[in-house]
Amino acid sequence: MAITTITEPPQIHRLPQHKYVDAVRWLPLLSAFDRFAVLALFDSDSDSSSVEIHSLTPTPPALTSQSSWVSPSRVSSLKTSLSHQKTIVVASTIAGSLHVLFSDPMDASLESEISVADNALHVGTHFMCRFDGWWDGVSKWASPMEFATGGYGFSLQWWDQRKPGGPVSQFKGNWAQRMTSGIVHSIDIHPSRKHTCLAGGSLGTVFAWDLRWQEQPIILSGVGTGDSLTRSTSESEVWEVQYDRYMKSTNLGNISSARVLPAMICSEDGILAVVEQGEEPIELLTEPCAINSFDIDRHNPSDVICGLEWESVAILTRS
Repeated sequence: MAITTITEPPQIHRLPQHKYVDAVRWLPLLSAFDRFAVLALFDSDSDSSSVEIHSLTPTPPALTSQSSWVSPSRVSSLKTSLSHQKTIVVASTIAGSLHVLFSDPMDASLESEISVADNALHVGTHFMCRFDGWWDGVSKWASPMEFATGGYGFSLQWWDQRKPGGPVSQFKGNWAQRMTSGIVHSIDIHPSRKHTCLAGGSLGTVFAWDLRWQEQPIILSGVGTGDSLTRSTSESEVWEVQYDRYMKSTNLGNISSARVLPAMICSEDGILAVVEQGEEPIELLTEPCAINSFDIDRHNPSDVICGLEWESVAILTRS
């Protein structure tokens, strides 16, 4: 049963930025009349990095910078959240620093900052943490006490702070010999399906790890899987995965808990697509350059913002 259906191609607007776009995120809405996006930008001419909040004008589509914060080094990860009527922007850098920025909900200006100094989290250009011998590249909270990590060899670990001493469950990506050298770049966990961890990484691989059946992953896309029923959407690095919230709520309640919910991915070979268990992938955007980052608007899931390698932002609207 197909869940995600697209009757018409999405409307696509490409907005040049004249700076390298490292990451993009929607800013949570506090008003139905204003929309903002957060961009992590790198200026190669001045060798400077910044986090900027832009307002989005719908007609014609345009991004206008509202506020900017200068980052001490290039941004490696960007997240946004809403807490106590405050919008929060969190940025990590390749130098190992972490910065929590607070935004004024009225005019989207950046008010204050809490920082963890360079090299306090890690040393070098990769954002990784070490837990009992495991080198992990990405992490995702599932609850206030549980989180998942992923890293080399397509490995995933599940941690519970109530059970110290190491991961409570772990998966090693050994379903094919050539997959053991891959790495997980992104993880997502759906709030209604906390038993399933979605992961994307090398070789165009997208898979789900169900904690109830831990030995075998559910392959959604990837090369060299040996499964003729699984079509590969991409053959390069999958930089980001997110569960696609663009579906009818009536369908969500009818999906078996054993079925993986539809997911959106972006890749090094310029593909933004929706992949779904047992269904043909749906390509939303194909670019001649890498799509490094994307975000689905949590309030308007028909809208997607993407960061393109060639110094542009793409905004998609699905009908």
